[in-house]
Amino acid sequence: MLRLIFLAQLLMTLLYLGKFGLVIILVTFFALMILYLWTTRKFLRKNQNLLSFEEMPWLYDGIVRMANKAGIATPDIYILDDYIPNAYSFGNSIVLSLGLFEVLDEDGILAVTAHEIGHIKNRDTVIFPLVSYIRYLMIPMVVLNALFSKSLMVALASVMLYILYEVERVHYLRKREFKADDTALRLVSRPLSLKEALEELRYYEDLRINVKVSEVPSIEPGIERKYHNPIFATHPSYDERIWRIMAEVDIMTLNERIFN
Repeated sequence: MLRLIFLAQLLMTLLYLGKFGLVIILVTFFALMILYLWTTRKFLRKNQNLLSFEEMPWLYDGIVRMANKAGIATPDIYILDDYIPNAYSFGNSIVLSLGLFEVLDEDGILAVTAHEIGHIKNRDTVIFPLVSYIRYLMIPMVVLNALFSKSLMVALASVMLYILYEVERVHYLRKREFKADDTALRLVSRPLSLKEALEELRYYEDLRINVKVSEVPSIEPGIERKYHNPIFATHPSYDERIWRIMAEVDIMTLNERIFN
């Protein structure tokens, strides 16, 4: 659905603005690509240290085991020098902040890491930046159509396509978070450890409100605040995720009893 909305916006821009619209789109696209590459290669690793086996054998072994089970290459693990509990992933890399090790036990750390491995396995570390950057690419198209198309209908249609993309984007990203949780439950040795980790992390959400790296859409537990409108939240609340995890664990347990 997101792809169709973007293609409709793109075709309308090219149809009414021709080469001028194409040039603006290409310039914006390449600017976003440069920003993405610079951020992932320079900025994101600024305060991160690559984890070695000798530093945390239990974590390294657990990640290798879960990656093998997920059928992906072992991710690079970076430790972020930040005492705010946080975790995210990009490319084939996972970042865990020092704060996570202060508030979670080993099972909890592995459960959070399993969620990030779930995103990597599901290709969300590729999809999430694309979804967000296409959003940024649509903004100049809306402006161009409104200013230069000389058609009120085209301008309104362009705005409506952007709004539709935003609504669908929120819905899509929420589904991907649930899917990463479902994948994680099948990777950890004790599925309820993910539920317990989320129950602990939700007490620190206010500390994490300013730590998200917006240049590269990160994959991390959602920040849930009372004044946020849940309709536009790209991450499900902790309570939603915990409830679904408990339901999924019950189903997994029932299936084991039936087939074993």
